[in-house]
Amino acid sequence: MDTWKFYDITHREHVVCNPTSNDKLTRLVDLLRLPAEAHVVDIACGKGEFLIRLAEAYGIRGIGIDISPFCIADAQRQLQMRVQGAKVVFSQMNGSDFRPEEPRSLTLASCIGASWVFGGHAATLDALSGMIAPGGWVIVGEPYWLQQPSEEYLAASGASRDGFGTHVGNAEAGELRGLELVHTFVSSKDDWDKYEGLQWYAAAEYARCHPDDPDLPELLERVAKGKAEYLRWGRDTLGWAIYVFRHRPSQRTTSAA
Repeated sequence: MDTWKFYDITHREHVVCNPTSNDKLTRLVDLLRLPAEAHVVDIACGKGEFLIRLAEAYGIRGIGIDISPFCIADAQRQLQMRVQGAKVVFSQMNGSDFRPEEPRSLTLASCIGASWVFGGHAATLDALSGMIAPGGWVIVGEPYWLQQPSEEYLAASGASRDGFGTHVGNAEAGELRGLELVHTFVSSKDDWDKYEGLQWYAAAEYARCHPDDPDLPELLERVAKGKAEYLRWGRDTLGWAIYVFRHRPSQRTTSAA
């Protein structure tokens, strides 16, 4: 089954394709207080909700990057419905290939929930830090272990123990790169339940409406497997947070291991 078709179907009920809430995203946008026409990039932008809200609130100039053609199409439709004439462009490409017109020129660079694009949390911070101007914002969303994962969970999910760190480790990784942590938005179990549950619901609705889709058996098998992993282990083991960093103008950003 095509990867992006799978995620399009399972995330059709989502406004934000991450385990966070509408309220937390609203608070994040309010917190930033960006100047008019601030230059922004959102890597792995999903349906473009964060960037569109920034355009609505501040009139930013933005680029949304995502590898999924379904997400880009959704983002473009939402942009036209909500902020016609906005200086925002959505582009289908691998986020790791994006380069701003000039290094260290952006007001804000974000990658919320897709650090795999750059090869992990640390590499994501390095990449985004190289895009922002002094005083600019780096915003990332990243999982972390709430407790040590069981061997059964790791085996079932295919995750590795060192694939994620701790909440404090995620925060400290930014500090090591000359970034000041100014806020976190930590996901609750309710946020996780909504994120996971909407996938189950979307898959069930799709199956009801498209019983002859040849991809349906694989879709339902994958969703059932993810549901079992979440209910048995993931809900109590895996956390997630949005980390809001700001570059300290007096310090030069450096790469750290």
